[in-house]
Amino acid sequence: MPVDVTQQLAGKAFLPASGWAAILRGLLGRCPRCGETPLFFRFLKPVPKCLRCDQDWTHQQADDFPAYISIFVTGHLMAPLIIALTRSSAISVTTLMAILLPLAIVFMIGLLQPAKGSIIALQWWFGMHGFQKERQGLEHDEART
Repeated sequence: MPVDVTQQLAGKAFLPASGWAAILRGLLGRCPRCGETPLFFRFLKPVPKCLRCDQDWTHQQADDFPAYISIFVTGHLMAPLIIALTRSSAISVTTLMAILLPLAIVFMIGLLQPAKGSIIALQWWFGMHGFQKERQGLEHDEART
């Protein structure tokens, strides 16, 4: 008789050791609970349920927060580059815009999915928006308090 995967997870062997580990799994686009399967089936659309641990991801409410994070990080990555390029008087404004605008767009789009994955992981870790708080070594009743 085959062993049910959800029964294997009952021992919490696949749960992350810390919130940072869960966030890292989400950042990498993996299920924050088990770390085994992809969290997204489209660019920004999370899977309804994890195929490995059966975690329901429909509770997530990342909304616009990943976009804010993406813009914030892009701004901090771009600032030193903008300062360095504007100090050079040999670069025209047209050339500067031709370099900076595509780079900023690539950074922002590239950071959206990792930001959303980490926000979903954070919501799951803290038991927000209908997720059940789970920790290694805690029973389900203890984790709810």
